[in-house]
Amino acid sequence: MPGERPAAPGDRTGPPVAIVGAGLAGLACARALSAAGLAVRVLESAEAVGGRLRTRRQQGFLIDRGFQVLTDAYPEARGQLDLEELELAAFEPGALVRWRGRFVRFADPFRRPLTSLPALWGGPGTLADRLRVLRLRRRALSGPLDALWRRPEQRTSAVLTELGFSAEFIDGFLRPFLGGIFLESALETSSRVLDFVWRMFSTGRACLPARGMQAIPEQLASGLPRGTVELGRPVAGLERDAGRWRLRLGGGETIAAEQLVLATDGPAAAGLLAGLPDAPKLAAPAMRAVTQLCFAAPSAPIAAPLLVLNGSGSGRIAHLCVPSRVQPSYAPPGQELVAVTLLGDAPEADERLEALVQAELSGWFGSAVGAWRPLCVDRVRAALPVQPPGVLEPAERPVGFAPGLFVCGDHRDQGSINGALRSGRRAAEALLAERRSR
Repeated sequence: MPGERPAAPGDRTGPPVAIVGAGLAGLACARALSAAGLAVRVLESAEAVGGRLRTRRQQGFLIDRGFQVLTDAYPEARGQLDLEELELAAFEPGALVRWRGRFVRFADPFRRPLTSLPALWGGPGTLADRLRVLRLRRRALSGPLDALWRRPEQRTSAVLTELGFSAEFIDGFLRPFLGGIFLESALETSSRVLDFVWRMFSTGRACLPARGMQAIPEQLASGLPRGTVELGRPVAGLERDAGRWRLRLGGGETIAAEQLVLATDGPAAAGLLAGLPDAPKLAAPAMRAVTQLCFAAPSAPIAAPLLVLNGSGSGRIAHLCVPSRVQPSYAPPGQELVAVTLLGDAPEADERLEALVQAELSGWFGSAVGAWRPLCVDRVRAALPVQPPGVLEPAERPVGFAPGLFVCGDHRDQGSINGALRSGRRAAEALLAERRSR
């Protein structure tokens, strides 16, 4: 066919494999296939690897696209990443909660027992609520990890109510804490996700790499043969002919492959399959949005590397942190980076939104906020798959869609770094099993 090229630079063992997307799932899949000796070609539309996990350098600051952390208890991270090479630094376990016009610190009583004592009698809720947190912890830690994903599920809000938490404690601490992870304040997310998240935060640390969150996909890509990942190569459509896949790129170029992995986000994968006659259909998953504003500050509003939650029940802010308190590399000397998270896609124009958020922060930290310099507004409109009860049934959705066709991404698993890595690994295992069965 005119313009057609082999699906991998150089020949390795067996027919070539094409992977669309160089996010975590695509890179994890490519690593596993390459380690098995297959020729792999990864096509990425953007100019850098990472998908939704991106970091940019701006005026000396490292700015991650949306608030994201790596929990070092993730089993896939431990199995697929060199955590030491990432030079991780961790947030303090717990959080600082803005409640009734003051800040209350909630610390992990198992890892910071002395620090946790003042919060036993102060802040939202009662001493009984603090004891119920231990019940939630026991629930999350009980049984094998994989068994969490097979438990009967319901909405997170229903579980918290059944455990007996008071409305004041839910609204003042649990809702802002979990809502910042789930990217939704109604807590409609599956209780399976609740149990998994609570287990990870109970056994691991929330960390930032020294070179930003994009260092994670960059590490995965660095382990691939040179030339495997091709950037700025969007795939416009797919064709199937005589048992081979053809990928249509811009400019009329066509790439051939015997096996194909779609490792894009859910909506993009559904769109590519929708344009393929007689292809299996993939329902495009609903996605949650998030907005992040970053400010350069001459000094940090908090001294400790803590997440600051809005437990007031009012205002736009969901939470904020000072990444440079966790990783000094996130800010140039003499400055601090403040990252503020709002749930959803804020409707206001950037300058108006910056002014509104800065005014709200002035109510928290006083006039010093007036010296903060706005750096950016990032709107991540497809940040996380919506995961109410039913979506995670089964938790590991099939990755094999047709002979020679595989789909991976956190939308085929659980919405997290762990889920993306796991789905990529599962897709590679399914593809290799298909080859062995021939």
